[in-house]
Amino acid sequence: MSKGSFLLYTLLLYSIQFFSQSTDTEKILKPWEKGFLDIHHINTGRGNTAYCIFPDGTTLLIDAGELSPLDDRTFTKRNATITPDSSRKPYEWIVSYIKQVSPENNKNSIDYALITHFHDDHFGAWYPDAPVSTSGNFLRTGITGIGDVLAIGKLIDRGFPLYNYPYDIKKFANNYGGGEIEFGNTMRNYFAFINEKRQKGMRVVSLAAGSKRQIILLNDTVSFPGFFVRNVKANQWIWTGKDSSVISHFPEPDMDDRKTWPDENSLSLALTINYGSFTYYTGGDNPGNIFTGDNPLRDVGTPIARAVGKVDVATMDHHGNRDAVNEFMIKTLRPAVWIGQTWSADHPGHEVLLRIMNQHIVSGQRDLFATNMLEANKLVIGPLIDRSYKSQQGHILVRVLPGGASYYIIVLDDSRPGIMIKKTFGPYISVANK
Repeated sequence: MSKGSFLLYTLLLYSIQFFSQSTDTEKILKPWEKGFLDIHHINTGRGNTAYCIFPDGTTLLIDAGELSPLDDRTFTKRNATITPDSSRKPYEWIVSYIKQVSPENNKNSIDYALITHFHDDHFGAWYPDAPVSTSGNFLRTGITGIGDVLAIGKLIDRGFPLYNYPYDIKKFANNYGGGEIEFGNTMRNYFAFINEKRQKGMRVVSLAAGSKRQIILLNDTVSFPGFFVRNVKANQWIWTGKDSSVISHFPEPDMDDRKTWPDENSLSLALTINYGSFTYYTGGDNPGNIFTGDNPLRDVGTPIARAVGKVDVATMDHHGNRDAVNEFMIKTLRPAVWIGQTWSADHPGHEVLLRIMNQHIVSGQRDLFATNMLEANKLVIGPLIDRSYKSQQGHILVRVLPGGASYYIIVLDDSRPGIMIKKTFGPYISVANK
C-alpha cells in the first residue's frame, strides 16, 4: 500500500470511529484517546480559555478568562452573554467542561496552566462578590477559581518570581493597571492564590522563551517523538526561529518614563504546539498592526511570525482586534484554519477580516471559526462575516489524529452543559512541517 493510500485509509478509519457513537439527532463527541492531540477553545462569553490534551494525556490550560462584572460593557450589546447561562460563574463552567473531556486518570487536576498576560479576559478579575476560596484566603475568579477546584501541577506566567517588568507590579498595580477595573485587587488576589497553592505543591515558573523543553509530555516520553511545545515569546524575549536563541525586542524601560514601557498586550506569551506535520499557534493579545503615533516596537506580530513560519491552525491574536494579525503574519503563518476567541463587538476588526480573506495576501482557501459572533459586529461588517466564517458560535475543538498527519475542527454546542457536536469540518491535511 502506498503512503498516500495508507493515509487515506487511516483517515477513513478514524472518521468512522468519530461518529460511531452518534445518533441521527445528536452527535456525542468521541472521548480523547491516547495518540490524539485535542485543543478545546472553551466559550464562556467572558474571555479566552483553551484546554489541551497532549497525545500521552498530559494537559495544558491556556488562559482562564473571566471579565469583571463591574465593567459596564458586560451589560451592553457590545459584549457576549455568559455561556451557557449565568447559573454558574465562568470559572465553574470551565471546570465543568474540563471534567467532561479530560482523560479518565486526570479529572481533578491540570498538569500545566499558562496565563498569557495579566488582563481579566485572560486570567480573571477580582470583584467583591466573587466566591470565597476553600481556605478563605482569596476569591475565586478565572485561574484562581479553577485552581482552587482542580489541582495545578505547574503554573506558568510572564512575571514570576519578581513581577517587576516593566514595573514593580506588586507595589504599583493600583497605579498602573492599564484600565483594568480593580487591577490592584486582582493582582493581590492572584498573588494570594499563588502563595497558598505553592505551599501545597504547585510549582510556579516564568515562561522560558525559545525553549521546547519546558512544557513536555509527562506520561509517555517515548511513544510520541514528533511532539513538542515551542515557547515563542515571553515579555520582551522573542525566539529567533533557530535553536533556542532569543532576542530582546524592547529596550530596557526607564522606570521614570511610562512612555518607554511596553503595554500589557505587547508582553503576551506566545507558543506553538507541534505534532508530526501539524503546528498550532497561539499568542494571547500580541499586537502587530501599528497606528499613527504608536511606537513601532509595538509590532511584535512580525518577529513572532518570522520565527514561527508556516502553521496549520492559528488563533487570532487579540481576538482578531484591529491592532493585531498584520499582513506579514497572515502571509507568513498561512494557516488553513483561523480561530477567533471572541466575545466583543470589535472581534474581529473589520480591517483584520479583510486582510485575512484577501486573496492577494494569501491565495487559496482558509476556514474561519469564532466562539461568538455578536449581532452588532455583523451589522457593522455586513455579509463578509457570513461569507468568511464556517461557524460563528460554539466551543471549537481542534482534534489532531495520531501522528499529526491530519486533523478535524469540531464545533461543539455551547448552549447547554453537555459536550455535543454541532458540526464537524475536515479532515484537513497537516502541511506546516512537510
